[in-house]
Amino acid sequence: MVELDAASRGDIARDKDSAVDEKGDSATDVTTFDDNEGAGVNKDTEKCPPAADDAAATLDPDIVDWEGPNDPENPRNWSKAYKLTNVVVISLSVLYTNLATTMFVPSATIVQHEFGFKNSAIGIMTITIASLGFAVGQLFVPPMSEVFGRLPIYRASSIFYMGFTAGCSRSTNVSEFLVFRVLTGMAGASYMSTGGGTVADLLPKEERGVAMAIFTAGPLFGPVLGPIIGGFVVENLGWRWCFYLILMLAGAVTVVTFLFMHETSSVTILKSKAARLRQTTGNPNLRAAGDKQTPIKQLVLHALARPMKFLFTSPIVALIALYVAFNFGVTMLLLATLSTIYKNIYHWGVGVSGLAYVGVGIGCAVGVVIFAKLSDRLLKAEGGSYRAERRLIMMMFVSPLFPIGLFIYGWTTEYKVHWVVPIIGTAICAPGAVIINSSAQTYIIDIFGPQAAASALGAITLLRNLTGAFLPLAAPALYANLGQGWGNSVLAFITIGFIPVPFYFYWRGESIRERFPVKI
Repeated sequence: MVELDAASRGDIARDKDSAVDEKGDSATDVTTFDDNEGAGVNKDTEKCPPAADDAAATLDPDIVDWEGPNDPENPRNWSKAYKLTNVVVISLSVLYTNLATTMFVPSATIVQHEFGFKNSAIGIMTITIASLGFAVGQLFVPPMSEVFGRLPIYRASSIFYMGFTAGCSRSTNVSEFLVFRVLTGMAGASYMSTGGGTVADLLPKEERGVAMAIFTAGPLFGPVLGPIIGGFVVENLGWRWCFYLILMLAGAVTVVTFLFMHETSSVTILKSKAARLRQTTGNPNLRAAGDKQTPIKQLVLHALARPMKFLFTSPIVALIALYVAFNFGVTMLLLATLSTIYKNIYHWGVGVSGLAYVGVGIGCAVGVVIFAKLSDRLLKAEGGSYRAERRLIMMMFVSPLFPIGLFIYGWTTEYKVHWVVPIIGTAICAPGAVIINSSAQTYIIDIFGPQAAASALGAITLLRNLTGAFLPLAAPALYANLGQGWGNSVLAFITIGFIPVPFYFYWRGESIRERFPVKI
């Protein structure tokens, strides 16, 4: 239930021609929906013509459209292997950007000593401030992908990310280091939300479960694997090698991005096709279906407002963003402090302390497998009928795992129970974190479709990363005043307060979408 600019409307005819059983799941989401997705869209803002008029417009000989239902240029017609390759490359990009966030964790105290600052909050910021960059980037990067296409954004982001990572590795003081950390987050912002748009471009709603499991694994496995690898890297090579290794990984993935990834935005592909045909035919009037030739400045300014409009005008986006954000913030708090807890309470060394994250890693792996296996099956469980809210079923039943794991972790570290028990607690948290995040993002993609998914996910990622950047700063005061037991219990009680959210949207989500259409 989203209303978009006129540039998005031409996909109606394309989806009709391609016989994809998904009017609301392609770019047509932005104008007219069937009962499956986005019912209740408000079409007044853009004065959209009826769908029949749009279909008739494709008879215009100057309109460039797909060459029938099996046009190989249509991303929906690419082979499954090639679609999966695109998703995997994006997931790897999300992985290394998030890996860099926490790979630095074991070296925070070493850098504090080297740079000569004593404020513990600044020490935590050296770990989490990249999330602030991720958040700021959501204000402009995802909307730009809906104007200029996905591929230019990915390529530019990769190059800038490597440059800023090199700056982190060669920093000589804490101010310089923090600036480069923020900039790496801004450069990496594209993958976090635009990747969801790519998944929507490539796959119909019934086939998104596995792809979203792969895509959302990056933000969760990255922060988990980071400290495990970082502990041994810092102990044997020094903290700067954390960034050298990330630079190598980013370089390898960037080469793959340039060689193997192709544009997936249907509007962008058709615009390129129209430009080629104008050259070969000499007909200057040829234009892509859906391209209303709006001035680029107007398109850009219009697009930049989208994430905030989603956040402030859609109750669904707002509440889900708060839920995902707080869970992510607590996860980042745990990841930022876990190695310190094991060094101080269980007296583990720098290298070995990274192994405290193994439980989180195992739990995340379990969550990814469960989501990949069941998400699409649950979507189809009503005799073939489709409701986007069925994406929330797993979220409803798995979300209690997060506070349960927090209680176990908090009170077992408080009483210094054997080191394996707190790790079991974090392993119980992790599937909840994975499935909450994956279910929420897939639900948003199903609701808003390819032409709006990036902006809607941008709104969620904005809030999520702001929380991830600043909530961990409360950790020193929280644990100093309340201890591990009650400190983590307070966080657990707040997460319990969010558990009714997916239940509420499961029962009332469709009516809420009809009542609060997003006018962008």
